[in-house]
Amino acid sequence: MNSYNTATLEKGLKELGLSLTDKQVEQLLQYYELLISWNEVMNLTAITEFEEVCVKHFIDSLSLCKAYDCTKEVSVIDIGTGAGFPGIPLKIAFPNMKITLLDSLGKRVKFLNEVIAQLGLKDIEAIHGRAEDFAKPQMLRESFDLCVSRAVANLATLSEYCMPYVKVGGQFISYKSEKIVEEMKTAGKAIAVLGGEVIAQNEFTLPCSDIYRNLFVIKKSKVTPKKYPRKAGLPSKEPIA
Repeated sequence: MNSYNTATLEKGLKELGLSLTDKQVEQLLQYYELLISWNEVMNLTAITEFEEVCVKHFIDSLSLCKAYDCTKEVSVIDIGTGAGFPGIPLKIAFPNMKITLLDSLGKRVKFLNEVIAQLGLKDIEAIHGRAEDFAKPQMLRESFDLCVSRAVANLATLSEYCMPYVKVGGQFISYKSEKIVEEMKTAGKAIAVLGGEVIAQNEFTLPCSDIYRNLFVIKKSKVTPKKYPRKAGLPSKEPIA
């Protein structure tokens, strides 16, 4: 493994109130090397410089701890995980989490499985599939304490994809990078229809950066109606309003 200056990573972790073991830091570095290596042959991320990855992927993923008690033993699903964010950094930092990574691209899932194997991670799986398909009752519907997503979609659309996976009493937390006042107004109806309510909105600047971050915490208070999520494309074309 190459030698890296981890000062920015360590500073960011400290600002989040996190302390990782040497092994956990080594796993993040190993993850970085796999990310860069595989990125040469497939499109995983446009962010490749080490310090940028530390801040915009690792620290950003772990910033969930500002909105949720990540030390709890919980089942978590990461919808549209892409190259494994936020799910894999969360698994490294909080081994107590049982994590499912869901992505629609088979090549990315192959990469995720390689990361899981190389890092020796336990109680984590990568699934190839679309969010609307695995939300069926006989699949993964209402199976998780927590759903997270950094996917780029408006909150109403994202809620329709994510809320069906959450148990009643569980939470869906959406990572947002902008002030979404108008989006929140339109998403409110959708969230209520899906059985949820926004219980917190955590706004902060990402450590070691000037990047605005907004974590929306949505609690699931009742069962999501069976017709959601609708078939592919509809949640984005015709958001619940």
